[in-house]
Amino acid sequence: MSKYLVTGGAGYVGGVVTAHLLAAGHTVTVLDDLSTGFRAGVPEGAAFVEGRIQEAARWLDSSYDGVLHFAACSQVGESVVNPEKYWRNNVGGSMELLRAMREKDVRTLVFSSTAAVYGEPETVPITEDARTSPTNPYGASKLAVDHMIGGECAAHGLAAVSLRYFNVAGAHGDCGERHDPESHLIPLVLKAALGERESVSVFGDDYPTPDGTCVRDYIHVDDLAEAHLLALDAATPGEHLICNLGNGAGFSVREVVETARKVTGRDIPEVAAARRAGDPAVLVASAERARTRLGWQPRRPELAGIISDAWEFARRTAPSGTAGPGA
Repeated sequence: MSKYLVTGGAGYVGGVVTAHLLAAGHTVTVLDDLSTGFRAGVPEGAAFVEGRIQEAARWLDSSYDGVLHFAACSQVGESVVNPEKYWRNNVGGSMELLRAMREKDVRTLVFSSTAAVYGEPETVPITEDARTSPTNPYGASKLAVDHMIGGECAAHGLAAVSLRYFNVAGAHGDCGERHDPESHLIPLVLKAALGERESVSVFGDDYPTPDGTCVRDYIHVDDLAEAHLLALDAATPGEHLICNLGNGAGFSVREVVETARKVTGRDIPEVAAARRAGDPAVLVASAERARTRLGWQPRRPELAGIISDAWEFARRTAPSGTAGPGA
């Protein structure tokens, strides 16, 4: 078994991947500054260091077999009004991490990237060869790190895989979504089901889709985590492999809301709102490269199952008096 450093492992995806690594018998150290993560989100069995990725060299040494890098600022809206934070943390921090890995002779990296690097797609499903044209500093910062990693692989023989996520959802036991502020659709819908919000906003109902609302590709966080372990095995010295991760099928906003009503057994009021600038009608991934290169296959593609797991987590972590008997 191997030893890994997980940056940002107190967050949602990083915590679930850490749990999967531990279940596979690996030794894991989580590095997180807890600016957006939660100490309670670090799975039992992982060592924990509170610190920033810019300081990774303090804890990284040649005994590590690789790094899984999740630490990043990830709010699109915030990145528009405070872009310097995203360049400093996402790009500057990743540069320091790569330097530390080079100096400590740790030569395998799996990077948490994003579909935001593509911007508004010209065709769907989106392949890894699609034009990259991010529409916000968050996506631009992730693309910059991808370019940085590619250079590191070519110049210094790093073995790296970038995984570009689409819409991650669901939960793994006590690891689920709890962003502040929350901007993701499924947690917002479930907050409405719990009565923590009066309603859920539907931004635009006149898109060229079957029901007029935006269509997005949702992937269960456990499926996502399994791809990371496969990526560690697939990483090849000198190569920067980029793979999209999605189900390859889309669900509309209205489908998400209606499925959540069925799963929770609760009324979820919805309110029509104007389109948001830059929201494409359809974002769906082609994950064929992940299937062929990683041997990865989503095992939990049903929307009801994804929402059901998210609902169980939402009820366990809801403020007292809101969870109710559930469904």
